[in-house]
Amino acid sequence: MFRSFRVLAYSSLAFATTTAALADPPRSPVPAKPKQIVIISFDNARDIAQWKRSRALAARTGAHFSYFLSCVFLLSKDTRKDYVTPTKGSGKSNIGFAASKDEVAERLEQINLAVAEGHDLGSHACGHFDGKDWSKADWQAELAASRRILENAYAINGISPEPAGWRDLAKAVTGFRAPYLSTGKGLYQALPEAGFAYDASGVSQGPAVPTTAGGLTRFSLPLIPEGPKRRPVIAMDYNLFVRHSGGFERPSQAKEFEERTYDAFRAAFDKQYAGERVPLELGFHFTLMNDGTYWNALERFAGEVCVKSDVECISYRDYLGRGKPTKPAAVGG
Repeated sequence: MFRSFRVLAYSSLAFATTTAALADPPRSPVPAKPKQIVIISFDNARDIAQWKRSRALAARTGAHFSYFLSCVFLLSKDTRKDYVTPTKGSGKSNIGFAASKDEVAERLEQINLAVAEGHDLGSHACGHFDGKDWSKADWQAELAASRRILENAYAINGISPEPAGWRDLAKAVTGFRAPYLSTGKGLYQALPEAGFAYDASGVSQGPAVPTTAGGLTRFSLPLIPEGPKRRPVIAMDYNLFVRHSGGFERPSQAKEFEERTYDAFRAAFDKQYAGERVPLELGFHFTLMNDGTYWNALERFAGEVCVKSDVECISYRDYLGRGKPTKPAAVGG
């Protein structure tokens, strides 16, 4: 009886061992996806109300934005001669100047507040001229004028007191976006020598990892599908404005355009969020085109996605500061 029990016990042990050997080995845990990054930026940065509105949106959603400032908005009609364009002489601008010294002071206050809140201040050059054919020397002059006017904005306009640390803030600007997204060889020769770390003037076929070469990281606004036919359009409010209404105001269709814009933003986001999670870049201006259509869509979009625990709505400077991966740039450009 004892012997039989021993045989049965041995058989059970052998069966258990064989079963364990045939079982699937434990699987390695699936690596967690990286957080989805969304980079939202604004060009020109003129209107005071839109400064306040964008900062309020950031406060509600935890986002950080990049503001590409045109330096002519730090000059009034009385001080505009302080800006000398590379090709057109002094006091010229495609987008005007500030209306008054008081307006300049208000804008400087908004800039200080935005930077204190963690936002990124970048350069949109000065007079909003198309510099695709400019030489390196032309761009060096434009970039130097932009930095000089920003650094000396209080003194140039006779505004006092100048806040402590203002000049350090001005010298810390390392991001650039070209007017009209119009670039050329001269620009990319000038930017690194002028102390810029990144350029956000590119356009890509879809969301793309930025490229780096010669110490300069280059970001691109993506083409995203939009509208009933899902035709690609640059993910920027002005390009949507031209797509929707030929660049003319059509307030009667504002709600339709808002829905199309929101749907395009959300579809572009959802594709990356469910996929490889390449950063999604969206660009805006402080101009309320088509009765504020594009800002309304932005606020809806940011209010939904920027608050997600696995999404970060950050600035270009934040992206670079966190050491996110970039690709080597292709030869040329």
